[in-house]
Amino acid sequence: MEVMNYPLEITYVIASVLFILGLKGLSHPESARRGMHYAEIGMLLAVIGTLLSGEIVTWEWIITGMVIGSVIGTAMSVWMPMTAMPQRTAISHSFGALAAVLVGVNEYAVHTEKAYGIMPALGFEVLFGALTVTGSLMAFGKLQAIITSAPITYKGQNFVNIALFFITLVMFVYLIFFPNNATIFYVMIGLSFLIGIFVVLPIGGADMPVVLSLMNSYAGLAAAATGFAINNKMLIIAGSLDGSSGFILSIIMSKAMNRSFANVLFGAVGTPQVDTSQLAEQRPINRFTIEDTKFALEQAERVVVVPGYGMAVAQAQYAVRELSDELEKRKVKVEFAIHPVAGRMPGHMNVLLAEANVSYDQLLEMEVINPSMDTVDVCIVIGANDVVNPAARTQKGSPIYGMPIINVDKAKTVIVMKRSMATGFAGIENPLFYEPNTKMLFGDAKNVLQELVAEFKKK
Repeated sequence: MEVMNYPLEITYVIASVLFILGLKGLSHPESARRGMHYAEIGMLLAVIGTLLSGEIVTWEWIITGMVIGSVIGTAMSVWMPMTAMPQRTAISHSFGALAAVLVGVNEYAVHTEKAYGIMPALGFEVLFGALTVTGSLMAFGKLQAIITSAPITYKGQNFVNIALFFITLVMFVYLIFFPNNATIFYVMIGLSFLIGIFVVLPIGGADMPVVLSLMNSYAGLAAAATGFAINNKMLIIAGSLDGSSGFILSIIMSKAMNRSFANVLFGAVGTPQVDTSQLAEQRPINRFTIEDTKFALEQAERVVVVPGYGMAVAQAQYAVRELSDELEKRKVKVEFAIHPVAGRMPGHMNVLLAEANVSYDQLLEMEVINPSMDTVDVCIVIGANDVVNPAARTQKGSPIYGMPIINVDKAKTVIVMKRSMATGFAGIENPLFYEPNTKMLFGDAKNVLQELVAEFKKK
């Protein structure tokens, strides 16, 4: 009869409650920081409780792992800029999934002869863990521009991916009934690694928010399966929370793009960016200077800023906060319209603006800002493209048709800050740039904003 370890169980319950409170806190920018603190304390309690459970065989490897992990984590937090947060998230998913795979391999090696009872959980753990490892690494590579962010496709790709998945699934089912076949077990893991690569390969950069949330879900499911395999309640609870929240977030992201999971995984939206500056010569655009922009903002009563991936690339979040401060000094109301899939990870713009200490009260979701967009005097679009493209409303057959967008074209004046006339990740032209109320302000977003702030500070 198993003896109940009450201190450990109580620690796990407290940690679980903190995890739930952490997730609840993340539902709103204002409480997100507090939610993260709850989750951090919960994880600390879970680790301490596990280490003091009395089941430790040797401390040498545990201490070594903690030291190495702490060094890596510290280095990432100190030297990795906030603009690289999507890459950090992707690599973290890969680390967590790899840990689940290694635990699964160890459990299988130790319990091969009596693996009948744990094989369903063990197989699920290594299958989803392995594909998450390589899938997250592929996402990291695309985000870091190590490999192209455009979809990489070939003839019969979907058939190959589906066939590979079903072959792996058949191996999984076989192992449930015949778990002693080590060859099949390790081949299944190898094929799962390949699935992760092949699944993310055809996905373009515009769909990275959904990919990251899906990888988060898969890593959580692998962790939950690990908990069942090694009989650890904390892993089951934490993994289930992670898996379910990641899946729900994926649904939200897909809804924000008006697309299904199947379309994200197999649609290959996102083509290489094309420089359409020559088209601008054929279709006239309205150019603005720094002085023009300053004059327009001085006459405004309400200004809305729409940040996009270009703001992250230029690291312009601090400059845009300074501009907001200068406008507020002049009694101009400044708000930020946040599209759910702006950037390369869920909440990317919220994270960057929070880092720059932009007030949470100024951050408005797309559904909140759109109904009153026609009352906005000046809308500043900083490095956003597809999420403000009116083609999503008007052009049937467009890759983004039906995707909810921020209706910036309805503002009285739209100032678009871009480096060039290049398209976004969807690879389609944006008719917004040629509208009579749109003014193009070309240049690096950070430099342009800093020049604009300097103009406002002149006496």
